[in-house]
Amino acid sequence: MVQAPDIAQLAQECNGWRQQLRQERNEIGDMKKNLQHVAAANPARELLTDIEHFHNQFYIQLINIHDLKHAIKDHEKQVEHGNTSDECLSKHESLHTEYQNLEHIISDLRTDFNTFLSRSS
Repeated sequence: MVQAPDIAQLAQECNGWRQQLRQERNEIGDMKKNLQHVAAANPARELLTDIEHFHNQFYIQLINIHDLKHAIKDHEKQVEHGNTSDECLSKHESLHTEYQNLEHIISDLRTDFNTFLSRSS
């Protein structure tokens, strides 16, 4: 059985994940703005494929962030109401894995986009 401090820790982890995802969402918004500036300043056809790729990736990752944030919030509500069943704890681990995977994808996207920006300057 999970003790009360563990419930608080689980809720705190969920809150931290959601906060980080908000920051990622804002950063992707900034990258979208940078992409628009590049597209406007460099109408070269050879950049169009990369511009479209990043535009699509930003859109997809914003959806992924939104979906994961809501899943975490729903889970956090269960935890705060004392649901600490094995299923709930398993869900927590699953969400943590999803969060880490998304963070890795966004980190790779950020690196690729910064490389693209340096090439297109």
